[in-house]
Amino acid sequence: MINGQIRDKEVRVVGEEGEQLGVMGIREAMNLANEANLDLVKIAPKATPPVVKIVDYGKYKYEQTRREKEAKKKQKTVELKEVRLSPNIDSNDLNTKMNNAKKFLTKGNKVKITLRFRGREMAHVNQSRHILDDFAKELEEIATIEKPAKMEGRSMTMVLTAKR
Repeated sequence: MINGQIRDKEVRVVGEEGEQLGVMGIREAMNLANEANLDLVKIAPKATPPVVKIVDYGKYKYEQTRREKEAKKKQKTVELKEVRLSPNIDSNDLNTKMNNAKKFLTKGNKVKITLRFRGREMAHVNQSRHILDDFAKELEEIATIEKPAKMEGRSMTMVLTAKR
């Protein structure tokens, strides 16, 4: 809220240099802002009394958006990458999939390993669990198991995250 939008009777006023001007009526604060050819901006509406600052509103808005952009740059998003396997996978194919998973983990992403069962493969679910266990054991120096192997419909999934 700025200038005429502020409806409180009493406000705590902060000057343009950041100095405390004290608690005063809204009219008095508006007069101070008008004398300085600046705006009265409500900074902390939940405080008692609310805190207003005498600033140039355009400059204040610009600084605020710049700060938000800086905070966004410093955030790191973690993606969930998926590696799909089948119960009768060959060792060379498994190594290729493992290298892909290593690459994802070193970039800081989580990896979801999915072992998909089709048709009669569903009869041998228990024998195929070792594929996921071996996969996790092979990557244990760079990854930890976030979610252990679990059957979900026709597939068994496990989630790995990079070690800190």
